[in-house]
Amino acid sequence: MKRFILSLIVLVPIHTIAQQTNTSPPPPQKSTSTKASKNKKPPRPAFRGSMVGYVDDAIVGSQIRIRFDAGFHDNAPDRADFFYAQYAGLNGPGPKSVVSDLNFQQLYLRGEYAQTQRLSFFTEVPVRWIQPLIIDADLTPMDTFGNNAGLSDIAAGFKLAALASQRQYLTFQFQATFPSGSASSGLGTGHYSVEPALLYYQSLSDRVALEAQVGDSHPIGGSSCRNPCSSTNTSGPATQGFAGDVFFYGVGPSYILYSGEHVKIAPVIEMVGWRVLGGLETNCLAIPLDCSVQEGVSADGTNIVNLKAGARAMVGDHSSFYIGYGHQLTHAIWYKEIIRAEYRYSF
Repeated sequence: MKRFILSLIVLVPIHTIAQQTNTSPPPPQKSTSTKASKNKKPPRPAFRGSMVGYVDDAIVGSQIRIRFDAGFHDNAPDRADFFYAQYAGLNGPGPKSVVSDLNFQQLYLRGEYAQTQRLSFFTEVPVRWIQPLIIDADLTPMDTFGNNAGLSDIAAGFKLAALASQRQYLTFQFQATFPSGSASSGLGTGHYSVEPALLYYQSLSDRVALEAQVGDSHPIGGSSCRNPCSSTNTSGPATQGFAGDVFFYGVGPSYILYSGEHVKIAPVIEMVGWRVLGGLETNCLAIPLDCSVQEGVSADGTNIVNLKAGARAMVGDHSSFYIGYGHQLTHAIWYKEIIRAEYRYSF
């Protein structure tokens, strides 16, 4: 899988450069052309809009996006260090309590700037709120984990489109995440990560579009625990990696149900999935029943699939609103349910 991702990183930019260098030269300028006409930039294409709410947007363009998520009933928040950091009782930098049920909300502010039709740069600043509902164990009686709020892990990256037209985009996206959120408060993972992905957009007709993604989240410098990974093991070097790669994918068809002069409304259905490719998660031993002993168990091979349903309203040439709901399809989850609301201004 890692070889596949590295191949994507290399091949897509090479294909883009080759496509740009192999284009035929423009026709010579007429002798009557003025200096101003020679220096004039070609017009940017008309605004196009992605309709999906959960699959990443393949279209390269300048935009400001505000997104709010409310997730319910995360039963393994430290799985593979993906949502937050490893439990402190297993030698991790994360919370000092084992949480088996947690609600969270996240507010994201994202800015993307595209100077050309093929290349853009973006950054995203998230704020997180968490509410532990069920706490199975505490590192010490005085360390009970409570509600927390604050800055989460900031992300930045770029998009590079190998195909870019009115009806089709094939885009390589690279995102890096920085450990700016407090790991001990459950607001971040405590490590860097990189996330290469391929994004696709295809307009099938004036009303129907299909969008998709595939990629991998790879931790850099994630936490680890002693071998064996148990809260009773208090000596020895840290040899077992708790963080793991998470392969993700998604597809979302949309249909413009209403198309007026200034407003378009499109329902969209998305299937989004993740497969954990390594790492651990905190688990309570069956004996004793009070969870006084915890262990790190393998998260490798965990499959999570969600179904998302929502609608996007495009207002004018620049604004769009999305609201959607997601629900688990598999036994393993990041959350049982999620609600998302989003505003996007493109320019």
